[in-house]
Amino acid sequence: MSTITIRIDPEIKKRMKKYSYINWSEVVRRAILEKLNEEERKNIAEALLINERLRRKAPKGWDSTEVIKSWRRRK
Repeated sequence: MSTITIRIDPEIKKRMKKYSYINWSEVVRRAILEKLNEEERKNIAEALLINERLRRKAPKGWDSTEVIKSWRRRK
């Protein structure tokens, strides 16, 4: 596992000391993971929106099977 260092205000550190039974490293790890998951979900949602915006609708009456058959006949 990697190590990172964070800086906090002395007041926050003093408040944390009152709850010494809490594993603050685990609290920070979970917060980081939660933020990462949130950002990844946001990226997926954004990608879906872009995909929907770019997707073109087929013209009415267009038959994809006929297009495929015509390409196969050309070979």
